[in-house]
Amino acid sequence: MTVHPEVTAAGSSDSTGPSAAGDTFLMPSEPSTEPAKKVRPGHNNRAETIFRSLATAAGATIVAAIALIAAFLLIRAVPSVMANEANFITSTEFNTSNADHLRFGIRDLFMVTVLSSILALVIAVPIGVGIALFLTHYSPKAMARPFAMLVDLLAAVPSIVFGLWGFLVLAPKLEPAEKFLNTKLGWLFLFSDGNVSISGGGTIFTAGVVLAVMILPIITSVSREVFNLTPAAHIEAAHALGATKWEMVRMTVLPFGRSGVIAGSMLGLGRALGETIAVLVVLRTSAQAGGWSLFDGGYTFASKIASAASEFSSPLPTGAYIAAGFVLFALTFIVNALARLAAGGRVNG
Repeated sequence: MTVHPEVTAAGSSDSTGPSAAGDTFLMPSEPSTEPAKKVRPGHNNRAETIFRSLATAAGATIVAAIALIAAFLLIRAVPSVMANEANFITSTEFNTSNADHLRFGIRDLFMVTVLSSILALVIAVPIGVGIALFLTHYSPKAMARPFAMLVDLLAAVPSIVFGLWGFLVLAPKLEPAEKFLNTKLGWLFLFSDGNVSISGGGTIFTAGVVLAVMILPIITSVSREVFNLTPAAHIEAAHALGATKWEMVRMTVLPFGRSGVIAGSMLGLGRALGETIAVLVVLRTSAQAGGWSLFDGGYTFASKIASAASEFSSPLPTGAYIAAGFVLFALTFIVNALARLAAGGRVNG
């Protein structure tokens, strides 16, 4: 009796039964161990390479632009810093009227910029997060959309309008609150007497409140989008365990959106650090050095540069302002790096 496989026309063994040759039986052939090749129709390696190169070039453009800006600022600032007759870090002077005797420092500029921006952040973040939570988990859907659009419209208001509103309307309204804080908490350096009068506003406190209103749409918008991405399964699980609305928000929504809130806050802080016209209109100037009080006046980095833009005719005095701009540039980078570390390097929670 002969035993052998029989290959069909399709190329595979036929084992359905004996063949016509009497005692001949069919045995199945061994299956192929080679994986089937997947062929994608229309696949073009050249197109893939071109697209990857274009995407990489687009990403590298941002890095190159930032590097070129930093190089430009350094090249223009170094000669003025070398010619500076005062301490660039600790001096409160900023006198560039005589190109042969430059005396400028960033101490007061740094103080006013940091105090006004941090105050704006302290005010805007809780309010922005609260608005975002209201719109995503408490507000009726019919009300949430128009209310969100109303908040977002604040971002379209020009800076000069915020400045005029802050100077003419907000500053007189804040005067009683500033005097109260100065009287009751004057023992704390933040609320001690400043180098300008509280009457009429024009202090860092007023500028911080104006900046808080300006950055509120940014923080609210980013936080709202992140809270909307909270997985429904997490929310339903919290409700299934008997959690109240606030407990659900605290255990699921806020942890998930933590890094998103930080990212939105840093975007707002970046706007506050670089805001120019509104701060220039609101803040009152002072010939005296500041004492890290919220009731001081003065200039931020951006407003100081803008106030002297018409005088940029000589290289060395212009370089003094460019040096201040480079410090603001570096400060923004440091703030964003710290925010990235605080968020754990993640896009969401």
